[in-house]
Amino acid sequence: MNVVLWIVAGLLALAFLAAGLLKLLQPKEKLAKSGLAWTEDFSAGTVKLIGGLEVLGALGLVLPRLLNIAPVLVPLAALGIALIMVGAIVTHARRREVQPIVINVVLLALAVFVFFGRL
Repeated sequence: MNVVLWIVAGLLALAFLAAGLLKLLQPKEKLAKSGLAWTEDFSAGTVKLIGGLEVLGALGLVLPRLLNIAPVLVPLAALGIALIMVGAIVTHARRREVQPIVINVVLLALAVFVFFGRL
């Protein structure tokens, strides 16, 4: 079970690190044009905040346990990622975007799995 948790946490960390860095490094307008139309509903600062939270969540999924420093942070990071996904599901539902909701539900389920697995 530990190996599965590491794999899932690692994949989640890679996905959220990439997504978060994209939001942090690209202007909101470029994100909207590249397919992240939901960014039009938020200020540039909010998009950067979401990106920063995703990066912190990604790091929190693996680093505490890997370095054996405060491993209790791993389930908290997974909970944070889960909450971000709930927000994403609500945002996409309001915009009637079905495909992103499916992806967000899968990511939410994986984050919940890591949360309970690392408690």
